[in-house]
Amino acid sequence: MNSAAPTLAKPQVQGFFDKTTWTVTYVVHNGPGSDCAIIDSVLDYDPKSGRTRTIAADKVIAFVKAHQLTTQWILETHAHADHLSAAPYLKKHLGGQIAIGDQITRVQKVFKGIFNLEPEFKQDGSQFDVLLKDDEAFQIGELTAKVLAVPGHTPACVAYQVGDAVFVGDTLFMPDVGTARCDFPGGDAKTLYASTRKLLALPAQTRLFMCHDYPPTDRPIAFETTVAEQRAKNIHVHDGVSEAQFVEMRTKRDATLEMPVLILPAVQINIRAGEMPPKEANGIAYAKIPLNAL
Repeated sequence: MNSAAPTLAKPQVQGFFDKTTWTVTYVVHNGPGSDCAIIDSVLDYDPKSGRTRTIAADKVIAFVKAHQLTTQWILETHAHADHLSAAPYLKKHLGGQIAIGDQITRVQKVFKGIFNLEPEFKQDGSQFDVLLKDDEAFQIGELTAKVLAVPGHTPACVAYQVGDAVFVGDTLFMPDVGTARCDFPGGDAKTLYASTRKLLALPAQTRLFMCHDYPPTDRPIAFETTVAEQRAKNIHVHDGVSEAQFVEMRTKRDATLEMPVLILPAVQINIRAGEMPPKEANGIAYAKIPLNAL
C-alpha cells in the first residue's frame, strides 16, 4: 500500500447487471492477462426458501477466466442492504483479498446489537482481509486505485477511483434516479450531500459507475455516467441544489420508502465479509429476523 495519487489511466470495465437485486458487479482491469479487481459481487438468494445460488458470481468467474485475469482484489463499497455478497465464493475460486472501508467497524457495532449476534462476533473488521482508509492508494497490477470515503448512506461507504473511473457504490444513482437513502442506522442526509459534492468535484469527464439502477419505465438499464452529466442533470444534487434543500428532500422521501426486501439477511451476512453465520448444533446456519426493531 502507498499514498501515491491515482494514475490517469483508462481502465477497462465490465459490468454485470443482476436484475433480481438491480445490482451491478464490476470487473476492472488493464486488458487480457492483467490483474483485476471485482467490485460489489452478488450471491443469489431466495428469500422464500432461504437458499443461495451462485449464478451471478459464476458469470463473473467465467469472464475473469476467459480473459486470463488474475484477481487481486474483491472490493466492497459498503455492507449492502439489498443483496448478499459473493466475496468468499469468488475468493475460493479466483483468489484475491476481500477489502472494505475501515469504517465498517461502526456498522458492525450497530448491527451486532440489533441482531444480538454471538459474543464471538468481532467488531474490528477482522472478517475482511484488508480495511482501506480514506485517501489510501493501492495497486491493481499496473493500475493505481484510490479510496474515497463517501459516508451518508451508511457510515462506512467508500468509492474506488481507478484512473478515470470511479465506482461510487450507493452514493449516487443515474441522473434520473438521484441519490441513495439515508434512513438506515448511521445514515445522514447532510453527510451524504457532502459526499456527493466530493464526487462531483472530480474532473468533468470522470466516468462514474453506479452500483444499482432503478430506471424509470421508459428507459433501459444504465449504470455509467460522468461527473458533468451528474452535475447538470441529477434530480437530487445537480448544481444549484443547496444542502438544506437536499436534506429536506431526502428526509421527506426516505420517510416514504419501504425497507429493502433482503436487508435482514443481507446486512448480518455482509458485515461478516459475506460469510454465513456460524452453524448451530444441527449443522445449519441461521439468519436472524429481529421483530419490531428496524
